[in-house]
Amino acid sequence: MKTLPLLFFSFFILSCQAQLKTNDEIPLKEDAKNYRLETVTDGINNPWGMTVLPDGSFLVTEKSGTLFHITKGVKTEVKNVPAVYNRGQGGLLDIVLHPDYAKNGWIYITYASTEGEGTGGNTKLIRAKLENESLSQIESLYKCEPNTTKGQHFGSRIVFDNQGYLYFSAGERGNHFVNPQDITRDNGKIYRLNDDGSIPKDNPFVGKEKAKTAIYSYGHRNPQGLAIHPKTGAIWEHEHGPQGGDEINIIKKAANYGWPVVTYGIDYDNSTISNQQKKEGIEDPVYYWAPSIAPSGMAFVTSDKYPDWKGHLLVGALKFQYLELVKLDGNKVIGRQKIATDIGRLRSVIQAPDGYIYIGVEGKGILKIIPN
Repeated sequence: MKTLPLLFFSFFILSCQAQLKTNDEIPLKEDAKNYRLETVTDGINNPWGMTVLPDGSFLVTEKSGTLFHITKGVKTEVKNVPAVYNRGQGGLLDIVLHPDYAKNGWIYITYASTEGEGTGGNTKLIRAKLENESLSQIESLYKCEPNTTKGQHFGSRIVFDNQGYLYFSAGERGNHFVNPQDITRDNGKIYRLNDDGSIPKDNPFVGKEKAKTAIYSYGHRNPQGLAIHPKTGAIWEHEHGPQGGDEINIIKKAANYGWPVVTYGIDYDNSTISNQQKKEGIEDPVYYWAPSIAPSGMAFVTSDKYPDWKGHLLVGALKFQYLELVKLDGNKVIGRQKIATDIGRLRSVIQAPDGYIYIGVEGKGILKIIPN
């Protein structure tokens, strides 16, 4: 009789583990090592976001709150950066240039801010200009509310589409049964704005009572990847799942991406979040990872410098410390391959105007991928 509790406990654990659906349909190929890595700059603990100025210099956000201007490998700390709420996954986050930067000089930044209602912080979007190694003309464009002292799921990535609309993501801040499915609340959303922060008149929830009219899509967990498909112009996104269920999605207007109503993952204590992986009215992911890779950073390869990678997608893997090449046939994932195996927690990836791919690795800095 003494063995019954042990048998029951073992059955319970196996049952919980069985809830995590393993996605092994597309095997992960090993690194072909047909490239070399060159350090652009080191000494950045968490290079969360990066962009390249017209002169070839870099702007790189360090999560703890420092913005670096990097010219020929030399780091200069940019002044007048707003104070960030550096807690957990929050801090100084993404950075992009306006598509017409050469004419208007606008730089867009997301970060965790203490401004607004409540204690703690939440995701904020600003724009500013760089003058004499200092941010100037800072304008607040959007602030998610209310603040919370929870340390998880701030998002956040920024991208401009081909029509000049700005999109940015904000995670659900750990309130997964409250925020993502409610369009009257911030968080767990992807937002669409005009470049000056105003709300486009054709945003899907304009005119809906109490709705946050900046919302473009909802039902997201923690999106840390946004990119524009180079051929279709569609917005591709990836987001962290719990244990299992990291997703790649194609973002559609007013669409619900399901969190936490549907998920391919389970909670960190092995408990069930939802028994459903599909549901009518909820968008299916293009692909999901189970087990999770903890994706961060996302870029399509369009450069002729990487013929084997061209037309495919790059995603950083924080958990397994490599860059993943996600091979595509149209909107379908047909292959996966490791790049930069065991490089470290890969936080950001971009294809720069010079055609080369640059990666931001925690504890190392910015590295350039040079094909053999």
